[in-house]
Amino acid sequence: MFTNIDHMAICVKNLNESIKKYEGDLGLSYSYREIVDDQGVEVAFFKTNKINIELIQPLSSTNPVHKYIEKKGEGLHHIAFQVDDIEKSLLELKKRQFNLIHHSPRNGSEGSKVAFIHPKQFGVLIEIVQKRGEFNEQV
Repeated sequence: MFTNIDHMAICVKNLNESIKKYEGDLGLSYSYREIVDDQGVEVAFFKTNKINIELIQPLSSTNPVHKYIEKKGEGLHHIAFQVDDIEKSLLELKKRQFNLIHHSPRNGSEGSKVAFIHPKQFGVLIEIVQKRGEFNEQV
């Protein structure tokens, strides 16, 4: 079902400062930045050969990511796995009684479709991602 790790997501308070830090201190190449309205966040991606890094800044103090930062501080937020068909994957996960946060896909960055598995299931929040261009006709 999971085809690859797509990215590791890190919560940050200040996206501009964090981009500079990841570029300067780690030497990563900043790729793009986007506001994801459906999630209420602004994200910046650093593309690497294997696993991409996503920095996430909440857009409001009522956003779950903001609450996460307040409770746990900046740091790892979730691991995202690619799937070929998010609808089929969600049906399979429901059938296997996974603790899903989203039972249907939501809009993600770069036109992707995403859903989340509750962190109580594996000790970390897991996102499943179907990239744009890989959607079946009913999505």
